[in-house]
Amino acid sequence: MNNPAINQIAIKKVSRSVVTEMPDQLAVEEPLAIQLVYSSSHGRIKKSIAVTMRTPGNDLELALGFLFTEGIIEGFDQLDSLQVSKSDENLVIATLKENVVPVIGSTYRNFYSSSSCGICGKASIDAIWTNLPIRETDETFGVPAELLYQLPNQLLNHQTGFEQTGGLHACALFDNNGKLLHIREDIGRHNALDKLIGTILPDNRHLLKNSILLLSGRAGFELIQKSAMAGIRMVAAIGAPSSLAAEMAFECGITLVGFMRKDRFNIYCGGQRIQL
Repeated sequence: MNNPAINQIAIKKVSRSVVTEMPDQLAVEEPLAIQLVYSSSHGRIKKSIAVTMRTPGNDLELALGFLFTEGIIEGFDQLDSLQVSKSDENLVIATLKENVVPVIGSTYRNFYSSSSCGICGKASIDAIWTNLPIRETDETFGVPAELLYQLPNQLLNHQTGFEQTGGLHACALFDNNGKLLHIREDIGRHNALDKLIGTILPDNRHLLKNSILLLSGRAGFELIQKSAMAGIRMVAAIGAPSSLAAEMAFECGITLVGFMRKDRFNIYCGGQRIQL
């Protein structure tokens, strides 16, 4: 079956002096444009919000997650419709309900973000801190350290796109018993998280607050920002966090764990939620 997320090409594999012609599978990277239709004093307006380089698949969830984690909309219930354009499969049109006004002034982008760096198009660094939720003080959510040790292998076993291409990031959500709830992959780590949040947002938003988010790579600033917007309280990463990611996690009351391995990890903040 044809997979729109994977493209096969012919390559020459070189090992010392031996050259072998063989097929190889690459993760697809294509632009996705997101347009917003909403009410204004001049009537209905259609506005281009962003173009992001992504791996095709779960595009509606990606658009929904993006609009929510960027603070442009407050929730799924503000949408009247969300659909892929009939004339362009790389265009998603989000139509807001009558009289719902999006918050686009503080999150304005230069309409482009690459798969490697979603934050590059932000008009100002100050805009990123706008609309973040207040620090989480409820400490009823917690997990034992032994549970965290199990998560990296679970993630790897479900990264089907990465197994085929070696070129996709993954974000997965686990409950506090270590059960995998959802996983999404994309060539852009921020897109993978938007897809994951957009999948859960319509019907199971409550899951975000009482689950563990696991990232297949490093924990960058924008991933923590999106997690904070979604109300996620525990973020674990296979790789390292950045200094700004750790700062934001602390400010937002997020438990941040990095360098996840089968028998060890580092706690950067919020250690009270982990039973050692």
